[in-house]
Amino acid sequence: MADAINGNPARHGSQTAAMAALCQALAVVPGHLAGRTHRELADACEAIGLPTPPSQEQGNKFERASASFDAAEDVSLPAVAANTLTYLALTFRERNVIQDALWALTTPAPIPSRTRREIARALDIDELVHSPDRFTKLLEDLWVERGPWNDFLDTSHGLIAEFRQHVYRNPDWSTEELFEQLGAYEATDARFGRFLEGLASARVVPDVDKQRAFVTTVNPHLSQHGLELRETGDDGGYPEFTVVSTRTHHGRPKNLIFASSTKPDLRFSDAIDNNIEIASNADSVLIYDRPIGRDGLRWRDLQTWWQTSRNIDDNAEAKHTLYKRLLDSLPANSPPQRNLFHQYHTLFGTQIPDLPALLPEVWLHWDPKTVQARGRDALLSFRMDFLLLLPHGRRAVLEVDGKHHYATGDLADTAKYAKTMRADRELRLSNYEVFRFGAHELLTEDRARTTVQEFFPNLFQF
Repeated sequence: MADAINGNPARHGSQTAAMAALCQALAVVPGHLAGRTHRELADACEAIGLPTPPSQEQGNKFERASASFDAAEDVSLPAVAANTLTYLALTFRERNVIQDALWALTTPAPIPSRTRREIARALDIDELVHSPDRFTKLLEDLWVERGPWNDFLDTSHGLIAEFRQHVYRNPDWSTEELFEQLGAYEATDARFGRFLEGLASARVVPDVDKQRAFVTTVNPHLSQHGLELRETGDDGGYPEFTVVSTRTHHGRPKNLIFASSTKPDLRFSDAIDNNIEIASNADSVLIYDRPIGRDGLRWRDLQTWWQTSRNIDDNAEAKHTLYKRLLDSLPANSPPQRNLFHQYHTLFGTQIPDLPALLPEVWLHWDPKTVQARGRDALLSFRMDFLLLLPHGRRAVLEVDGKHHYATGDLADTAKYAKTMRADRELRLSNYEVFRFGAHELLTEDRARTTVQEFFPNLFQF
């Protein structure tokens, strides 16, 4: 990491461009940490996810903080960035640079400047500003620096004063002029997308009808670029909207049925509300029924659900028992699947809470009739080896292909292969991303380690 901070091209060559940019953005961290006492430094480093710095005898505070930062793995940087934004007293510009670099890791879809201007022209300013305090909070979170020191140290206080004059007290700005003053037309795609999400949120507009009216106005302009503000969750009884690609899955998950290698015995206890009940052998299947928002389903979300639903007080116990429950659901006769699952949690262990949960044995289709009874109309690919619910509505399916996918015994079976490919096409047409692994590349722990180490950083863009 130190080489990337110093602009060494060798280091940049080993990273994605987005990760290199995040490295550069975080280069200010050691300077902020150096403001602590020697005694406080270790706790401060660990609080934001950096390794323990060298002892006091090995350098001054800046050198110790820099050594800690240099020792951090690239995979840890997104979490370090998030913690830095929360815990360190950054300047306005430092905050925005780190935010933009962090958000760029999710490769947000482009929203052209022309489209942004068309959105502004379509919105009356009265449709945006329902509460000056709520609206100002959104501006502070995304565009300008908050705090009384702005009177002397930053012109952004003048910008807030301008808003108060031209938007609140004597409203003579159009929405187009407001966006111009914010710099919204030149902002990164991720920042502008979060601005739209904020304008549609209950935090700014605590009125469901007005939220939906805003979304109805904006979506025709976003749709030109394969995007939309989609309802993806619930915020205190109000809808929560996220900018997502219309080329990803259209619905939002309502139930996840997983960790069962045999067909579960299920029934609807309330078909109107889509409430599912496990009719027998409740321990043989898990059903996650909580809202899944912008960040997808992370391990920390899954662990919180597990801990609450199982009444487990200890975090370590919850983590251990959940991991064991998921591992136990994998077929005992499939070392490749188990190796993939084990190496994912081993290689990225300290970062797992913030990474997407790797869900095993997920039911895509569930039919009360058997495949034999359903005949030619039976649904294909009814269970997925692994599923990842990624940010912005992406759904990634991981399939580990043993011989049964393409052979009968030791002989190639073209009919089996054709069925596998047909199921693969159906998943892709339903906007799932499908990644297939040959069992051979996961057959041993060493092979699995290499495969996992290469695949997931590229999938997650870190």
